Amino acid sequence: MKKYLMCIIAGLGALSCSRKAADLPVSPIGEETISSLVSTMETPDRALLERGVRQAAFLWRSEDGSEEEFIDFVKGHYAADPQERKELYDRLARAFELIEGSFNQLTIDLQKPTVLSGPEPGEVDYILSAFSPYDHLSDDFYANKLAFITVLNFPEFTLEEKNRLGRDWSRLEWAYARMGDRFTTRVPAEVSRLMSEASSAAENYIAGYDIVMDKLVTEDGRQLFPDGMRLLAHWNLRDEIKSNYADVPYAQEKQEMIYKVMERIVNQDIPEEVIADGSYVWAPYSNKVWKDGEPVSTKPEGSRRYSHILDIFHAYQACDPYCPAAPDAISRNFEESMEVGADEIEALFVKLVSSEQVRKVGALISSRLGRKLRPYDIWYDGFKSRSALPEDRLTAQTRRLYPDAEAFHAGMPSMLTKLGFSKEYADFLADRIAVEGARGSGHAWGAQGRGYKSYLRTRTGADGMDYKGYNIAVHEFGHNVEQTIDLYDIDYYTLAGVPNTAFTETLAFIFQKRDLQLLGYDRKADDNQTLDIFWGMYEIMGVSLVDMYTWRWLYEHPEADAEALRDNCLRIAREVWNRYYEPVLGTHDSPILAIYSHMVNAPMYLPNYPFGHIVEFQIEQHFAQLPDPDNIGDEILRIWKAGCLTPQEWMRQAVGTGVSVDPVLEAVEKIVG
Repeated sequence: MKKYLMCIIAGLGALSCSRKAADLPVSPIGEETISSLVSTMETPDRALLERGVRQAAFLWRSEDGSEEEFIDFVKGHYAADPQERKELYDRLARAFELIEGSFNQLTIDLQKPTVLSGPEPGEVDYILSAFSPYDHLSDDFYANKLAFITVLNFPEFTLEEKNRLGRDWSRLEWAYARMGDRFTTRVPAEVSRLMSEASSAAENYIAGYDIVMDKLVTEDGRQLFPDGMRLLAHWNLRDEIKSNYADVPYAQEKQEMIYKVMERIVNQDIPEEVIADGSYVWAPYSNKVWKDGEPVSTKPEGSRRYSHILDIFHAYQACDPYCPAAPDAISRNFEESMEVGADEIEALFVKLVSSEQVRKVGALISSRLGRKLRPYDIWYDGFKSRSALPEDRLTAQTRRLYPDAEAFHAGMPSMLTKLGFSKEYADFLADRIAVEGARGSGHAWGAQGRGYKSYLRTRTGADGMDYKGYNIAVHEFGHNVEQTIDLYDIDYYTLAGVPNTAFTETLAFIFQKRDLQLLGYDRKADDNQTLDIFWGMYEIMGVSLVDMYTWRWLYEHPEADAEALRDNCLRIAREVWNRYYEPVLGTHDSPILAIYSHMVNAPMYLPNYPFGHIVEFQIEQHFAQLPDPDNIGDEILRIWKAGCLTPQEWMRQAVGTGVSVDPVLEAVEKIVG
């Protein structure tokens, strides 16, 4: 659990989202009591004692005891001796790993009927998938005083302090600091139930959002896509656009049709009946629908997509009053979870998407395509070597190699050795990863305790894993490798993980870009690789800005309904497009930047992707300087064993510099300047 986990893993209930600060419980511990304790107790580090006492006092409530009882608690539980403090840390770390490891596995197992391929889930399955064993954990730990023992002895340090002091900290001091991040707020269980139901409902909505491609027709009645093709929005739709930069029949016509489908989805005028239902034939341009050869009247989806976003927003609102240091979901997501300020993130993204290099690379793509650019060219895939390979050829190979999830798992050790991991360590990693067929999109779910496995979920068709599925599976495999390294090879449990999710996305990107190498093709590390990473940054940064600006609007308009949210999300998407993308790709007022499903089921997760791309580029620059740039296994192990430091400190230890877009801009300028 990281900071504010209890705010994040909760679910939608009947609790009012507008609870005022005046209604909240306050600490009965006065300044005189705090000062007396700090001045009279024996300690080798009075500043640390004061920090712990003040934070424990802030969280103490009348039901926890009187001031006298607080004094007795502090005197009885403060570990002033360094050895005693280390022993306390070890006991707490062991307990948290046991609890979090088992709770995480319980959650995984309960959700399997709704997330894995197989029989349709029943109502009970959906209810259980929304259940969170964490809901009462925070309350229980405050009630039995374990939370106060932790806070008193391992107080929180601010992000600024971690970045400033952390350079001189030992690994143990970093572990103590991360222990201090565990109890910084006191969110009641009634609020902690909020997010589970809202997020589960959004996830189930997205997981079932298939477009039946062989039922799409042009205005003159032609079928462009093969029989049996079903694509999950937005991931598979995007990947199908990418696959049509190869020399395939009707390539641009298919791209244009998918773009229209995406417009229908974000505008919510897509007919409700055609979503995941193969009994209807749909002409996306005219929005006409037929069933059994006869035209039928349909109902637009309306605002269902945006209702899920709004439900999650209301759940986050309920947490806000209990998090005074980060009083809204935006600050909790960036300053507390990502440990990078929202303004800093925005500045990084705007610097790149408004750069002259974007215009130059856009002109290069236009020249390569021999046409003016279109909005879907934000997913141009021609810088990848695989774009020269017909997808049918690659799919034939992946289906032969990976007829099912078990075959992909069996192939993991070989893939890892191709990346430079030793056979022994490759087997070690593969033994701690399980592969399962997914109902929705592919995803990775890490273990939270040693002794448990990480899970790779991917779609595998009846004929085996097609290339799109393989590419996604390799991406998720990268996540699993990160999840295993920085759990099993970490020195202190509270340092398990990565600074933020961008750093797991980084390794997923590194794996994904080597998918052909893992199939036995030569990897070409050339200028195209740099341009590919850069163009991917350009695309996903715009999407992320739309997500961030939408959440700012929500907090400015907390009484908005789903229709108002829809209209303003689309307005924001068009404004971002017109400012940063229309000059390069044309088409005024395109809403395409609002298509990502993460906006619905993973609010404000999207900025992790471009931040991860920035880190990825700097890491790839580092790999390129190795004696053999294809053998990166040892460096992956060295870098990701650093664990959960702050982003800037992690990068400093990894490559010697902080996170910046300047290296990629400079590299691109050398190519296109």
